[in-house]
Amino acid sequence: MERTLILVKPDGVQRGLIGEIVGRFERRGLKLIGMKFIQMSTELAERHYAVHQGRPFYVALVSYITSGPVVAMAWEGNDAIKAARNTIGATNPVEANAGTIRGDFGMEIGRNLVHGSDSPENGVKEVTLFFADEEIVDWQRVTEAWICE
Repeated sequence: MERTLILVKPDGVQRGLIGEIVGRFERRGLKLIGMKFIQMSTELAERHYAVHQGRPFYVALVSYITSGPVVAMAWEGNDAIKAARNTIGATNPVEANAGTIRGDFGMEIGRNLVHGSDSPENGVKEVTLFFADEEIVDWQRVTEAWICE
C-alpha cells in the first residue's frame, strides 16, 4: 500500500472546499489515515518545499503556504500516488481536466488548491514530515475487500 500526503492549501480552506476535496479522495477509494488543521510555520514550509529552493517562485510559494491554515492529510491505498494525482489534476488549473479538483475549482497556477506527493518515496517522506507515528491511524474499512485485492 502506498501513502501520499495531501494538503488543502490556504485558498482551498478559504474557499470552503475542504469537504469537497476530502470527499473526492474517499470516493476514489483511498483511505484517510491521518488529518490535521494547521498553520504551517515557515520552517516546515521550507523543509516541505526544499526541492524548489533557489527557483524564482520559491519565496512566493513559502509565503503563500504560510499565509493561512492548511489541512494536512495522509491517505493510503493501492497506487495512492497515481490515484491522488489523477484526482487532483494538472498543476495549472487551465490545463487540468474537468472532473479533477483543479479542473473544477482551480483559478490560477499560483493558487491551485491542493498539494499531492509526486512519488511513492516522497509520499513516505512527506507523510513523515507532517505526521508523527502516533498520529497515523491503522484501521480497516469494512468495504476494503471490495476496493482492493
